[in-house]
Amino acid sequence: MGSLVFHEFKRQASFFLKEKIKTARLALTNVTPVELLTEEATDGNMPSPDACSMGAISRAAFEVDDYWRIVDILHKRLSKFDAKNWRASYNALVLLEHLLTHGPLRVAEEFQNHRDSIKEMGNFQYVDEKGFNWGLSVRKLSEKILMQLENELFLKEERARARKLTMGIKGFGSFSHLSSSKDQRFNSFSNHGGSSSQEDCFLEFKENLSFKEGAGLTEQDYNQNMLAPEKLEIDGDGFDRERQHPFCEDEQETAESLLSSTM
Repeated sequence: MGSLVFHEFKRQASFFLKEKIKTARLALTNVTPVELLTEEATDGNMPSPDACSMGAISRAAFEVDDYWRIVDILHKRLSKFDAKNWRASYNALVLLEHLLTHGPLRVAEEFQNHRDSIKEMGNFQYVDEKGFNWGLSVRKLSEKILMQLENELFLKEERARARKLTMGIKGFGSFSHLSSSKDQRFNSFSNHGGSSSQEDCFLEFKENLSFKEGAGLTEQDYNQNMLAPEKLEIDGDGFDRERQHPFCEDEQETAESLLSSTM
């Protein structure tokens, strides 16, 4: 009994210390909330990134400054695969796959140089004490990401599928409730340096829907379809936020990158 109490005390003390460090970094350095969120999502001591975290990160990636902060962290996580700290690389892969399908188009170009290290991860082998084959999960994910990086048509289809699913869910209406809910959660992270569980995020979102809208919505629907960045309609002409982003190259019109314009 005493050991359990000590373990809980140690866990809470560790959490408290981490929160204080995050608060200090936000106050004393130029680190941003999304930068801290990305670090936490790809931490080797954490489980896989949850839906809320990836949703916030993918939306932030459409802002140039946040984009570079996010990809810089991913570059570091993926630059060299360490089997002893495999979860950090795996979590980075999970986030990268999400950004490839829900973030700026520039992401695919950004990580072309990591194809060899991602391919190396496919050779990882590990089965935990419960019998779960993590090596197989890493291999399947690395293979999918390599296809997205190497096959432009496949990536385009994956992005179209993700957008179609997202727009289908938006048919419920009241999408602004989702935006408000997610913004509140991101602001909460900014103030407290933490994030709640994926289930809590889903329940919080569903509560913001009317009874009719939320009746048929499952957590699986939310996880699959609510991770894309919000689309900002401009005068009802169908142009969304992603189409206007400087990293997005439309088939008919290529938008000039803010980066190139500042050089």
